[in-house]
Amino acid sequence: MALVCLLVVAGLPAGSAPLGEPGSGTLRVLQMNLCNSGRAGCYTGRAVRQAADVIAVERPDLVTLNEICRDDVETLERALRAARPGGTVVSAFHAAGDRPNAAPTYCNNGQPYGIGLLTRLDARGARPTVHRGTYPAQDFADPEERVWLCLRAAGLLHACTTHLANTSGQVALAQCAQLVGAVVPAIRRDGGYAPTVLAGDLNLRVGGTPDVRSCVPAGYRRIDDGARQQMVTTGDVTICCHRPVDMRGTTDHPALLATVSIDGEPATDLRFAGE
Repeated sequence: MALVCLLVVAGLPAGSAPLGEPGSGTLRVLQMNLCNSGRAGCYTGRAVRQAADVIAVERPDLVTLNEICRDDVETLERALRAARPGGTVVSAFHAAGDRPNAAPTYCNNGQPYGIGLLTRLDARGARPTVHRGTYPAQDFADPEERVWLCLRAAGLLHACTTHLANTSGQVALAQCAQLVGAVVPAIRRDGGYAPTVLAGDLNLRVGGTPDVRSCVPAGYRRIDDGARQQMVTTGDVTICCHRPVDMRGTTDHPALLATVSIDGEPATDLRFAGE
């Protein structure tokens, strides 16, 4: 408890160690929806540059990215490496599907469009494994097929991101339940248990219809940006403190920054709160 109290008093600490090093139980997690496809009305062409500036200032350990182009991941990976020297920065990307064309969805610049993850690891650790997939539940009125992406860091952490359906709350809810109720447990069965952090634009909110809390398992923890961006963790991950980060009008979402600490006691009750 003393650690949590100190973090609250000090704000969001910037000196955490890479995963796998002593002292690595405290992590800064940054979620961003950059609206960078070039096709949406929220596109400004400035969001990736602003995201790099936020990474330089906030110095996160884990970054989850929604509505990005493939090369945006490489750009922001360089930004994280510069902001947090030491350890190794790894990244992953997964393109959303384009149902009518049976192909990836593309940004206006011709690059695949989708979601991404960046994390900073102990250079001595094993390279993480990447898991990705497409949800079986989709809104067939929307040509974009929604996907999920997870990175398992050497048994220390499961980090996941997703951008759920924005055209149907019931489809978004089904996708959320699939990710936390089926995908994450399957990764655990294959690779062993590790604390889990999921962050993304779930297009679900507290008090909405449906309510995001109906897809959060009992015993899990959750915070949000006051709207649709959510961070959900297993019960052995304490969310110490969080706040929105101004993106200066470059996208239609603030960034969501949180400090989490890994307690070491796995959550055991995986029943859904709505059941």
